[in-house]
Amino acid sequence: MNILVTGANGQLGTELRNVTAGSRDNYIFSDVVSADGVHTFILDITDLRAVRKACATLEVDVIINCAAYTNVDMAEEDPQSAMTLNASAPANLAVAASETGAFLIQISTDYVFRGDSSVPYKEDSPTGPLGVYGETKLAGERAVRSSGCDWIIIRTAWLYSPYGKNFVKTMQRLTAEKDSLRVVSDQIGSPTYARDLASLIVRMIDGGLEGKDGIYHYTDEGEVSWYEFAKAICELSGNRCDISPCTSEEYPSKAQRPHYSVLDKTKVKAVFGVEVPCWLDSLKACLERMQ
Repeated sequence: MNILVTGANGQLGTELRNVTAGSRDNYIFSDVVSADGVHTFILDITDLRAVRKACATLEVDVIINCAAYTNVDMAEEDPQSAMTLNASAPANLAVAASETGAFLIQISTDYVFRGDSSVPYKEDSPTGPLGVYGETKLAGERAVRSSGCDWIIIRTAWLYSPYGKNFVKTMQRLTAEKDSLRVVSDQIGSPTYARDLASLIVRMIDGGLEGKDGIYHYTDEGEVSWYEFAKAICELSGNRCDISPCTSEEYPSKAQRPHYSVLDKTKVKAVFGVEVPCWLDSLKACLERMQ
């Protein structure tokens, strides 16, 4: 099959490059800019005409949309840019997929939920974003669902990898540089190693997508606070930094974060037969690669 990956030079796209090396399928990695050392098909997915042309010319069978506006705080100041990339662009991909018969895999987020639950969110749990980022990602979901194309939406959370900017790399650097840090302890979620998510997506495609349309939740197994996550990163990196907990109120930000956004993975396990690794095991694997 011809499989178009958008946002290919980000964390998830880069891990898809890694896990699909040697695949029998033809993966076409696209982005708006090139990256050193890898081939990139230049494509602006906010341009519907360009998207239509690319999908038709390349005879695309599957689209994996890894592109997103992910700066949660900046989205509050620039909602138009966030809406363009998180909602309008997926709508363009969905239109092209509907016209060409391609299957669209859209990546979404735990931020579509309010975060006031005490149990993991299921795919049909009521949504209620707290800020612009979550609102625009939910708008992207709705655009895909109403497009008429075949689709899967994967909601994930707390993504990290050896690439780009993420919490793991930031904490590794800060705990090496500083004697002490304060990290919020009242926001609970599940970290996700981007390689694990990339491997899931490939397994979905290899197993056949027909008849499996719908929303799925995927993170690594277990739940943890940002404080506990930071402590684990520090210890596994061999750094000596005194990390103390604080509340969200003590660490104000432009965007409000959900206090509890753990995702229930029962559905993805049942439909695709996947075993989900523990977040701590995946963190160890990622840090070993980085070292």
